[in-house]
Amino acid sequence: MDILNDYHLSGLFIGICTFLIIGLFHPVVIKAEYHWGTRCWWIFLLLGIGGVTLSLCTDNVLLSTLAGVFAFSSFWTIKEVFDQEERVRKGWFPKNPKRTYKF
Repeated sequence: MDILNDYHLSGLFIGICTFLIIGLFHPVVIKAEYHWGTRCWWIFLLLGIGGVTLSLCTDNVLLSTLAGVFAFSSFWTIKEVFDQEERVRKGWFPKNPKRTYKF
């Protein structure tokens, strides 16, 4: 971690990790809604709470920042899972043939 501070790369590293974390959640939303529907929202709530807890309990600024990004990406995913259900309803994404839908 000292190399990031010595060469003033901490901000760049946090930016890259933020980009990767947010990018990871996009396919997770699609897969989660496809397999479990909106019933999985509470998993993302627990992940978000865990991320907030980790962010508050660590002294390392880099780890705290990345945990916070992960936490709020998890919270945002709750909204996106419900939005994904709407996208499936509109036909923009495929329905899971093994599930029954309320629409």
